[in-house]
Amino acid sequence: MTNNKSKSIEVEQLEERDDIKRALKQTAAVKETAVPVVKARHKIFIGSYALVLLGLGGVYYLLRLRFFGFAALYVPLLQRLTLGAMAVVLVLAAAKIINVYVIGRLDDEVTQYNLKRILRLITGLVLAFIVVSILFANWYTAVVSLGLVSLILGFALQTPITSFIGWIYILVRAPYRVGDRIKVGEATGDVIDVSYLDTTLWEFGGQYLSTDHPSGRVIKFPNANILSEPVYNYSWPLFPYIWNEIRFNIAYESDLEFVAETMREVAEEELGEAMIERVRTFRELLAQTPVDQLEVQEHPVVLFRVSENTWLEAIVRYLVVSREAGRVKTSLVRKLLARLNAAPDKVMFPKSNAR
Repeated sequence: MTNNKSKSIEVEQLEERDDIKRALKQTAAVKETAVPVVKARHKIFIGSYALVLLGLGGVYYLLRLRFFGFAALYVPLLQRLTLGAMAVVLVLAAAKIINVYVIGRLDDEVTQYNLKRILRLITGLVLAFIVVSILFANWYTAVVSLGLVSLILGFALQTPITSFIGWIYILVRAPYRVGDRIKVGEATGDVIDVSYLDTTLWEFGGQYLSTDHPSGRVIKFPNANILSEPVYNYSWPLFPYIWNEIRFNIAYESDLEFVAETMREVAEEELGEAMIERVRTFRELLAQTPVDQLEVQEHPVVLFRVSENTWLEAIVRYLVVSREAGRVKTSLVRKLLARLNAAPDKVMFPKSNAR
């Protein structure tokens, strides 16, 4: 049983080490996976676009031959509409092909999400340009009309435009991605959607909870906020861990050596050897920055501080995955109290005077 447990721990450590190396290189690891199978419904959609395009091409050819002689007056307009419809179908077909055969084959889901957003935006802009070209046969009129519309919208939609610029900033600078746990202003949560104008979080904690458990509420804020507010990312790819602490008040007469050794042992038993690899990653990241080298221990550290009252604070500091911080802290508190309370002659906790 012990051998199986140790093997599973070794496998987890190897997997985590691979994740760390992959993050440090900031490149996706090469995976030997099968080529994604294109679903039948996607093939049907693409085939339908091809049939519609052929049909419109046939109609345009007949119009060129003056086949519809009874509608000669409307032939130029019908030709322009048919060409526009062909262009729309062609753009939609191209977008579908790129979405299925290029973006759909990427391994990184976050990259897929962002590229799909960009593809939709480009597709929408091209379709809008095609519609304007159809409505305005005169290019000069079209350009002037677009200029006036843009000027009016620029004054009326300053906040949405700023939010759109914020979306571009999120794509380029990546302060957070879909799936990250962040805090922006008073909003804290896991990112579930980044649209062109706003970001949606699945809140954790909040005013009704004292832990990092999801609250059940959804938070939306405009992307413009990230241009003026600090963004705290608890799970960025290079280092998805946070330092955490647990502190107890103990009497000055307590055996401090015993307390420190006990708290350190319990924390190491809970965290295993994973913390060593995480701290190594932390050191490598620090080495790549102008920050002075800090003394960072690879194992949990126990510190003592003088409290504001007449007690000492016994603090154990450790490194943990951000989303597991609450669970790990709860488990550690139980185990620490059990071990410390088992030696009342060496560990003295504050007691109430109430009887």
